[in-house]
Amino acid sequence: MDGKTALIAGSTQGIGRASALEMASLGARVILLARNEEKLEEVKKELNTGNSQWHRFIVADFSKPQVLREKLETELADEAELHILVNNTGGPPAGKASEADVDEFTKAFEMHLICNHHLMTLCTPLMKKAGYGRIINVISTSVKQPLPNLGVSNTIRGAVANWAKTLANELGQFNITVNNVLPGPTNTARLEAIAERKSKSGGKSVEEVIHQMGNATPMNRVGEPEEVANAIAFLASPAASYINGINLPVDGGRTSCL
Repeated sequence: MDGKTALIAGSTQGIGRASALEMASLGARVILLARNEEKLEEVKKELNTGNSQWHRFIVADFSKPQVLREKLETELADEAELHILVNNTGGPPAGKASEADVDEFTKAFEMHLICNHHLMTLCTPLMKKAGYGRIINVISTSVKQPLPNLGVSNTIRGAVANWAKTLANELGQFNITVNNVLPGPTNTARLEAIAERKSKSGGKSVEEVIHQMGNATPMNRVGEPEEVANAIAFLASPAASYINGINLPVDGGRTSCL
């Protein structure tokens, strides 16, 4: 990834952080994007600079889409080129779709699809200028198989997946690919929060719940953020130049459909 610049959202923890570390290790320059400045500074210090690349971060909150856009317009104004965008945002709270308040859907839609769209519209002109673009959306296996008790998330993730497929059809002519990575149960703060909720309602320890989640996959374990990051980095690389408009599950085989 020498000479490539990647903007990675949600990059202070979990899959976003792992993706930033992986791409920097492959020679890319990384722009971190998240709301916690202290954590951004910590991750920035971890990034590899062996390719003489320098990294930076942008502090922005995905709960305020218009503010996010205005901040990014300013921050990206001096970027000559940008090649890779990783859309990655924490999932909506658990719960049944039938019991969700309308505001929950609105908030999730804004944090995911609307913010993704702002990022895409700001980054694609730079990708067109570079003649190289990779947009990777980190969503969920629920776009193939809805997950129990994640009603709002299932709904919004499906919307993002179809948005991405539409963009893949529109942007391919500019050598910009758009793909989705679908993590299965992965060892992140999001997984722990879901496990804690299940633990309280089911009378099992958090460790038991996570172990149960892992056993639901043919590999009998949950994934690690780095394993998802490897797939993201591949799709962002020149090696994936003719892969466009796909959903790539990274779930240990848990999803029962092709």
